Amino acid sequence: MPRPLVAADFAGDSHEVAQALIGATLLVDGVGGVIVETEAYDREDPASHSHGGPTPRNQAMFGPPGRAYVYRSYGIHWCLNFVCREEGHGAGVLIRALVPTHGLDVMRERRGLHDERLLCAGPGRLGQALAITHALNGHRLDRAPFRVLAAEGTPPVVRGPRIGISKAVDVPWRFGLAGSKFVSQRFR
Repeated sequence: MPRPLVAADFAGDSHEVAQALIGATLLVDGVGGVIVETEAYDREDPASHSHGGPTPRNQAMFGPPGRAYVYRSYGIHWCLNFVCREEGHGAGVLIRALVPTHGLDVMRERRGLHDERLLCAGPGRLGQALAITHALNGHRLDRAPFRVLAAEGTPPVVRGPRIGISKAVDVPWRFGLAGSKFVSQRFR
């Protein structure tokens, strides 16, 4: 059985953690799947929510590693990030896509569709499928309702520029499982 991840597993640089999370399993109340796409952000990065320093909205991103940072995108979708680095730094990994493997019927009901490929392909879809809300902001990733299990082996990872940002658009901090049809957008 894969090893549960603990806070120390998230203490590294966000781009290293983002890559290491490819192939890991994420479950929220037993619903979820295998992480196939992530993006890294750091306070030195002008595209990061933490770039301007702590605010009431992004405070969780400055917390200890191994916590959830949840924010609302475009006032519509809840997005899930994993806090990285040491407390006070302000770095995280956006979970962009999963291969749904646990609780498919629940995810289908939440999303109102049956196409497995579209259940968790993109951070907003993933948030809806896993019932992510702001109530999970700051929660530890090694405690219920979360369960994050290490990847088995070393899956083949591809990288490229992040999606949907207007600053630091060429930084290659988007990571994906090579050949996965479950990523939100193909890698070039």
